Amino acid sequence: MFRCVLTASLLAATALPLAAQTSRPFPATALRGALQVTQAPEVDLNGRAARLSPGARIRGTNNMLQLSASLTGQSLLVHYTLDPSGLVHEVWILTPEEAARRPWPSTPLEAQRWEFNPAAQSWTRR
Repeated sequence: MFRCVLTASLLAATALPLAAQTSRPFPATALRGALQVTQAPEVDLNGRAARLSPGARIRGTNNMLQLSASLTGQSLLVHYTLDPSGLVHEVWILTPEEAARRPWPSTPLEAQRWEFNPAAQSWTRR
């Protein structure tokens, strides 16, 4: 029994750093923006008032879920998606490597005009 627990612990300890090194796949609908949680669920998105959807998920740079209230007042560079009613639904706080990927659309119009390569996680202006 002890060996099983030890083996499982060692496997988990080695898998965690590997998971952190892989890049996160963002959907083609993800836009880049500046997010600041003012008073959850109220946020500023690109300098404008917005609201988190009831089922909104915010993922930190480690891809773990973050509580919106714990981010209050922080200015964050993010990728985000909107739900059909225009509420902010999915948010990924960007790592420096992810933030360096350019170009990345910041408006739906840019996303319509550009081409997304999901394998490379990159955009090309047409």
